Amino acid sequence: MIVRPETPTDYEEIRTLVAVTMRPNDAELVDLIRGSENYIPDLALVAEDAKRVVGYALFSHVTLKGLGERSVLALAPLCVRPERQRQGVGAALIYAGLDWADAHGAPLVTVLGHHDYYRRFGFEPSSHFDIEPPSHDIPEGVFMVKHLSSYGPGFKGRIVYPPAFDVT
Repeated sequence: MIVRPETPTDYEEIRTLVAVTMRPNDAELVDLIRGSENYIPDLALVAEDAKRVVGYALFSHVTLKGLGERSVLALAPLCVRPERQRQGVGAALIYAGLDWADAHGAPLVTVLGHHDYYRRFGFEPSSHFDIEPPSHDIPEGVFMVKHLSSYGPGFKGRIVYPPAFDVT
């Protein structure tokens, strides 16, 4: 298995994978992010095995509004073909994305997901960092942050998702 940035020839396979494994609107979310200024081509990652996309992770820009506005990253969506789950595909995608983000100076990555899964990658509840989720409806503990090398104590405030996230 290899992890690499997506290419246009992957788009239809990614759309199908996301639609089958995630919520119905998540495939549209990917398309909207891809067409926005929040898209980072090197952080739209596929896990490929035998010339087939078996997993997908999209890291994109979101805004942290505190004393000012700062760009940080969000991981959404992350999906793996059902028959390939629990085989390290998701972990490979997350580690590759986190490594790239850290090497390119991103201060932190946010994720909305299962605490037990993301904790093993170093994600912690956002409240530990005085970072508020984009909505008050999100339960404590499921909105998490992974701080990277460029993180500093000034990164506090509320995460604001771009309009593309309104489809979810």
